[in-house]
Amino acid sequence: MVGTIVNTCTIVIGSVLGSIVNRGVKEKYKKAIYTTLGLACLAIGLNATISHLPKSQYPVLFVVSLALGAALGTWIDIDARFHRLVDKYSKDGKDAQLSNGLSTAILLYCIGPLSMLGPVVSAINGDNTFLYTNATLDLVSSLIFASTYGIGMILAAPVLFCWQGAFYLIASISSTAISEALMDELLIVGGLMIVASGLSLLELKDCKTLNILPSLFIPIIWFGAKALVGM
Repeated sequence: MVGTIVNTCTIVIGSVLGSIVNRGVKEKYKKAIYTTLGLACLAIGLNATISHLPKSQYPVLFVVSLALGAALGTWIDIDARFHRLVDKYSKDGKDAQLSNGLSTAILLYCIGPLSMLGPVVSAINGDNTFLYTNATLDLVSSLIFASTYGIGMILAAPVLFCWQGAFYLIASISSTAISEALMDELLIVGGLMIVASGLSLLELKDCKTLNILPSLFIPIIWFGAKALVGM
């Protein structure tokens, strides 16, 4: 868990430093950063999806996952609940965009080969190289996010810790529980979710990305059911 702790700490440090910078950044520059973050999300998300799509053993699974997940998420209305919760505690309405920034940052920090494979490799081989590399990237990303959205971006740190901690725990219990095939499916779906966040940041389309979040559980359920039938 050392790698995950380091990764979490870098987000805290980056958020604190970024929030200090935030106080001196004019609104027009913040809008420019919104645009660059949106473009970065499109590039990162498309890369994750396109690079793993050829590896998929079930080419239609990501479509089914997105459809079922979005339907479930819309029924629960995760996006609206999350925005209301975050905006409720935003200071005097000054952090009106915090919920958008936080949801995007959480996806970028959590959905990626380094963040997902890192804790698995750490649990099985004791190698934290992936996590240390991811920590460096997240330090820069969190600084940029916090310089735009403020200190509230620090809330992404405990989410990352729980996310990577879950992968570490599962891999520690069973080294075969998280297969490469399952990881490919999660990265395909997760990549498209990051793309959706990018479209929202660019104000091209409000995809209500958090409503798509349950889509990540569909491949897990599918592979779990497949394993049970195989037994």
